[in-house]
Amino acid sequence: MTEQKELLLSQLGFRFGINGPHAARTMMLDDLRLLLEHTSPQATRADYISAVVDANVLGKPTRKARELALRHMATLYALDPANPIFRALRRLWPLNEAAQPLLALAVALARDPLLRGTQPFILGQVAGTSVPREAMEAFLSATHPDRFSPASLKSFAQNVAGTWTAAGVLHGRVRKTRAVVQPHPESVTLLLFLGYLEGRSGQRLFSSDWMNLLGCSLDELEALASSASHRSLMVFMNAGGVKEVRFPGYLTPEEEQVRQEVSHVV
Repeated sequence: MTEQKELLLSQLGFRFGINGPHAARTMMLDDLRLLLEHTSPQATRADYISAVVDANVLGKPTRKARELALRHMATLYALDPANPIFRALRRLWPLNEAAQPLLALAVALARDPLLRGTQPFILGQVAGTSVPREAMEAFLSATHPDRFSPASLKSFAQNVAGTWTAAGVLHGRVRKTRAVVQPHPESVTLLLFLGYLEGRSGQRLFSSDWMNLLGCSLDELEALASSASHRSLMVFMNAGGVKEVRFPGYLTPEEEQVRQEVSHVV
């Protein structure tokens, strides 16, 4: 991906680079659920900061622990209504609790380059097969040579595996196996939206790396998109094999202009 495209996508809420919270944490699904449960959908960035640090809605033992949790969560999810990816998450989050793990994973992938780098490895595993920590460590060591100490590599592998497990892509507490993901209209909406932000449209939205997370056939994805459209989560029209996908109200005019620029950058 070119530097210009990364710069534009950063304006739409994505994060790039070589560092990410998964060097120290999982995607913190339980904490995210607590925070969004105890804050208004109209909450500001200052409200999220106050909820974590002052009100301690996450139940952390010390102020330092609260501030550290806030830092990781803000990196993973932005916690800022000015960020279009977080706005989409906040919009879809309360609609279906069963969809929340995949919603969180989608945003974490968009904002943590370390986690995003493990997606090819995880999705390359066949459903039902074992995914031992050692295999994850070997993959991480190969993709980040000489970067991690053995202890750090083990911790990173455990954090990544914990996130993929919380999202339902892996299964098991100690022995991890590749699971079959259970998609929902809400999660499909967010995954399509992320592809849309990347400048995709029409049929190309259904063949992105985001949609590959679900392991569904094109017919299944279209059925889920149609269901989302009927519930006014997005607009999906499919006539004569020509697909149109729109997200009314998701972007400001300025953000839409940036998205249009993204679509023209190679």
